[in-house]
Formats: sequence, structure tokens, C-alpha cells
Amino acid sequence: MEKLKIFISGFIQVFLVVLNTYFISKDNVVGIIICSFGISYFWSHNVKKVAFGTEADRIIYAAGAMTGGVLGYFIGNILNSI
Repeated sequence: MEKLKIFISGFIQVFLVVLNTYFISKDNVVGIIICSFGISYFWSHNVKKVAFGTEADRIIYAAGAMTGGVLGYFIGNILNSI
């Protein structure tokens, strides 16, 4: 369960960064506000988990971040077509 939490932490962090980039490109201030807050909030929790974690924790976090980046890209494309 702890490894899943680390994966989800990485996922959320990068997912929000990708969505924030989308919102910036579309001048969506509300989206920017929400994502920017979320990025900083989740980052403040992620630092301790990853910095003091094992090498496996770092790999799991990175895999979550990678997945979040890809899903954020696809969600951004969906939002762009609406």
C-alpha cells in the first residue's frame, strides 16, 4: 500500500504540472490557480517521501510521474477539443 501511495504522489504531481501548462496556454486563470496550488501542496508532501525513501521508492515515484505526464497530455487534448 505504501508503494501505491508513492506512485500516486508522483502521478498527481506531474499530472497537475501538465494540466497547468495547458491552462497557461489557454489563459485559463481559474485552472492555473487550482493547479498551481495543487502542485505546491502535493510537492510539499512528496519531498520527504522521496528524499528519504529507497531507490525503489524513487523508481516508483518516477513511474507515477511518467504516467501522470502522459495522462495529463491526453486530458489536455480532450479539453482542447471541447
